[in-house]
Amino acid sequence: MKKAISILAVSAFALAGCGNMSETQQRTAVGTGLGALAGAALGSAVGGSGTATRNAAVLGAAAGGIGTYVWSRRMEEQKRAMEQATAGTDVGVTQTADNQLRLDIPSDISFDVGRADIKPNFRPILDRFAQTLQENPTTTVQVIGHTDSTGSDAVNNPLSVNRAASVRQYLADRGVSPSRIGVDGRGSFEPIADNSTAAGRAQNRRVEIYVGEPHS
Repeated sequence: MKKAISILAVSAFALAGCGNMSETQQRTAVGTGLGALAGAALGSAVGGSGTATRNAAVLGAAAGGIGTYVWSRRMEEQKRAMEQATAGTDVGVTQTADNQLRLDIPSDISFDVGRADIKPNFRPILDRFAQTLQENPTTTVQVIGHTDSTGSDAVNNPLSVNRAASVRQYLADRGVSPSRIGVDGRGSFEPIADNSTAAGRAQNRRVEIYVGEPHS
C-alpha cells in the first residue's frame, strides 16, 4: 500500500517536470503529489487501516490537484463582471480546474497580425479588468501570449512575450501593480486550432489571462 501511494506521489511530481505541460498543469500535478502524501500521512496518523490510508491518499491527491487557489465570493464576482464586460465578443471567461479565472482573448479583439500594440476594441475589456483587479487586490495575474505558426520562432517567440508585456503595461497604467502580473510567451508551440487554415491561425493568435487568489 505504501508503495502504491509513493508511486502516485512520485508520478505526479514527475509529470510536473514534463516540458510539454503547461504551467497550470504542472501546478496541478505538484498539488496532486503533495495532496497524496498529506492524505496518506493523515490516514496513518489517525490509525487507519491500509484501505483507509490508501483512500485518504487518493482524496488528498484530488484535493491537492485543485487546491492551489481558492474560488472565493470575490472571484465569482470578478468572473461575472468580466462576463458582462465581454458580452457579445468572442472572449472566453471560465473557471479552471485549479480555481483560476481564465480569459481567452482572440486575435480579432486583441492584436493585429505581427504586432504587439493593443487594439482599440481590447481596451474597454482591459479597463474593466483592471477595475476588478483593484477590487480584489489579493489576486495574482499571469498573461500568456501565443502566435500562429507563420514566421520563424525567432520572430514568434519574442512577439508572444511582447503581447503579454503590452497587457501588463496597460494594466499597470491603470493602477494595477506590475508586481502582481507575470508574463510569458509560448510562441506557436501551443496551438488550439489548425494552423493550415486562416481561421485556425486566427484562433492561435491569442492571449490567455489567468487570475488566481492564493490560499491565505
